[in-house]
Amino acid sequence: MRFLRSSDVRGWVLLGAAAFFIALPGALTTLGNSAHAGGTLEERKLPMKFNWVACQPNCRGWVSAVGIVTSDSPKDFEDFARGRELGGATVVLDSSGGSVNDSIALGRRFHSLDMLTTVGVSVRSHTAQGDRTRVMPEAYCESMCVFLLLSGKTRYVPEAAHVRVHQIWMGDRADDPKAASYTAQDLMIVERDIGRLAKYTFDMGGAGDLLSLSLGVPPWEDLHELSPVELRRTNLVTTEVVADVLPQMDITGAPVAELTPKAVQDRFVAGARDATPVSTKTAEAAVPTGGRAAASPAKK
Repeated sequence: MRFLRSSDVRGWVLLGAAAFFIALPGALTTLGNSAHAGGTLEERKLPMKFNWVACQPNCRGWVSAVGIVTSDSPKDFEDFARGRELGGATVVLDSSGGSVNDSIALGRRFHSLDMLTTVGVSVRSHTAQGDRTRVMPEAYCESMCVFLLLSGKTRYVPEAAHVRVHQIWMGDRADDPKAASYTAQDLMIVERDIGRLAKYTFDMGGAGDLLSLSLGVPPWEDLHELSPVELRRTNLVTTEVVADVLPQMDITGAPVAELTPKAVQDRFVAGARDATPVSTKTAEAAVPTGGRAAASPAKK
């Protein structure tokens, strides 16, 4: 376990981490900055990274978005998108959430590009037949990531994925939200951002049930994992067909992208920063992931 330097993300706090990994057949490589599948856990401790996953030889590929949304994420995406034709492309999400306002900005950008969204981890397996690119579905989309998922023109959630929600909260008071003190200014920030989140939800075609389910879970309780019924009722899922968001076959009929169960793993809990000046502050939430985080409640 390690803490992020303040120069990496202002005000972020790593609250805890626990993980284990079950080996799968073949050598797996995550398609981010790490050199092995277990490295995705390390990547999730860092600000969100965007990578283009090539799908060879005869499919388009997709965008892998792994990590937590920070104030830099919208600009990072613009830098990533420069020179790429991303209209109608799929974003594969694996994230614990992050900044409310920056997630809203990023989601609106996805929406403006008519992007498709799903949940998963992009990996490359080395087999006797050559490298195969896959999306493994037992990934996590939590807190504000759920609202990034909502931004997709078409939205698919595999059965093995975990989509979990809770309230937004002040990022610098996630360690012990019940014991912390709050000013009128803090309440103003939270209520303002709830209003922004509500408008965004309806603009993206989401249902009021998504807000109700999210705002009903305080940060000192476990996140609420949305059931298949709730995923449909909140309008987070618009298709039950994976091929609607991910390429499945090349012209020879060989699978080039598939949703395959990945290793069981717990998640860490990460806090999010409050930006300054006050007029630009955003309520955020650090999510208790992979189980109860009784001593380290979360923010979005």
